[in-house]
Formats: sequence, structure tokens, C-alpha cells
Amino acid sequence: MKEFVDKLNGLSLLLKLILCIPLLDIVWSVGRVLNGLAKKDILWTVIGILTIVPGAAFMWLVDLVLILMRGKASGMA
Repeated sequence: MKEFVDKLNGLSLLLKLILCIPLLDIVWSVGRVLNGLAKKDILWTVIGILTIVPGAAFMWLVDLVLILMRGKASGMA
């Protein structure tokens, strides 16, 4: 699980931006779930699950802004 999150964080900026496209943003949501599981943090796990379906409508925009500002999507350690 931690390896997947590390690989996501290690991607180039261009690939991270491509993964922010609305239908591809599921990758970041799965990363949030796996990050929460790896840290044994129930809050991040639940937030990650909620960003998969109901949050998918707006999380792509949040991820896009955060990647441009700090180089990481939300919830990615």
C-alpha cells in the first residue's frame, strides 16, 4: 500500500496533472484510501472512500489545484 502511494508521489508533474482528469481522478481517491490504510488512520480511509463516488464530482479540481501548488494531491503524505 505504501509503495503505491510513494509511486504516485514520485510521478512527474505532467503525469500527476493527467491523473487529475475527472474520470482518471479515481487513482488519487484509491491512493487516499491506501494511504489511510497504510497509516492505520480511519479518518483518512473514510475520507478516501467518500472521495471515490460522491466526491468524484469535485475532488478532481481540488487535486488539480493542490498538485499545481504543492506537487501532491490531497491526503498524500
